[in-house]
Formats: sequence, structure tokens, C-alpha cells
Amino acid sequence: MAWIMVLVAGMFEVGWALGLKYSDGFTRLWFSVGTLAATAISVGLLALAMRDLPVGTAYAVWTGIGAVGTAIAGIVLFGDAASPARLGCLGLIAAGIVGLEVVSPG
Repeated sequence: MAWIMVLVAGMFEVGWALGLKYSDGFTRLWFSVGTLAATAISVGLLALAMRDLPVGTAYAVWTGIGAVGTAIAGIVLFGDAASPARLGCLGLIAAGIVGLEVVSPG
């Protein structure tokens, strides 16, 4: 269950990162409210997951999911660069996330 919480928390991290973009520096009310809500949910789920998972592992997986998810969303939604090198680096981060999950208790 803790890993599911980290996964969902990571997805909400992607949501709040995108919300930062759409809120336009917190000048758009509803995007700002959504960003703050996604941040609270993300951090709250991470905190719950850390009851059963090592802090370093949970945090690394959470940030990795957020980083890879946000980068992919940037490619899809905003036309960010998708060079083979960039995609390869995202693949390495994803492999690290999977590796941490495999070797960690919980």
C-alpha cells in the first residue's frame, strides 16, 4: 500500500508542477487553487507512505516520478525538446525508480 501512495503522490507532483505553469505565477485563481491542492495531496501521501518506507527511498522515488512525469508532460503539452539523449536520461531515471522499488522493503 505504501508504494501505491508514493505512486499517486508522484502523479500529484506532476499535477502541481503543471499547475505552476498554468497558474502563470499564481495570477490565475483556479489554477493556483488546484496547484496548492495537488501540492498538499502529494506531500500528504508521501508523508503517509514514509510510515512504512525508508525516507531516502520514498523521497527519491517520489521526486523521480515527478521529474519524469513532468518532463514527459512538457514534451506532450508544451513541445519541449524530445531528443534521444534527453529521452535516454529520462529512461535512466525511470530505471532508477524501478530499481529502488525492487530492492527496498515495503
